[in-house]
Amino acid sequence: MTHQRTAERRTQAERIELTRNRLLESAARGFSTYGYGNVRLDDIAREAGYTRGALYHLFAGKEELALAVIDWVSRTWQSEVGRPAEAIGDPAERLLWTAQAHAKYCRRDIASVLMSLRVEFAGRNHPVAQAITDLMEPLKGTVTKLITKGRRLGSIPAGPPPRALASAYLGTLEGVTAAVGGPPYDVQLTTRAVRGLLGLPLT
Repeated sequence: MTHQRTAERRTQAERIELTRNRLLESAARGFSTYGYGNVRLDDIAREAGYTRGALYHLFAGKEELALAVIDWVSRTWQSEVGRPAEAIGDPAERLLWTAQAHAKYCRRDIASVLMSLRVEFAGRNHPVAQAITDLMEPLKGTVTKLITKGRRLGSIPAGPPPRALASAYLGTLEGVTAAVGGPPYDVQLTTRAVRGLLGLPLT
């Protein structure tokens, strides 16, 4: 009997997690397409295959949903791009690999949500804006350290201040993938742009 109740609880937890992930994916598409201010929670729930009530069962409102989307996208990006890149020792190669993996990650239609939200909330004192800042600043710090290390090792040539170059690197990843819009040229153009930015040979 105890085993049966445990299995039922596990199944219920799995259903809740599935519902949550579907709602988050739908919300990411909605925020990307319509913006935070214009998207309707009814439409997010319907696109995911649920009712508005199901959405409110898991999220208190639009702000909590947006914050959960930011966290969700961050975790998926770290899983697919950030953590695998840590295995690459050479800073220049790691930055190039990250750019290529990011371009592939952006083939999913949820990937542009952070850029959409950042543009919409630019200059505003809002929890969503703060969450994006809290996400991007550590990433900028990591890229800055890699550029500094690469210059010390000689794999990245001298150039602009590392933090300024890190900002340009992240902006390049975002800008190229948004402009190209997917395969077959997204990885190729992102790689060339990053090589040029870092001062690496265009092979």
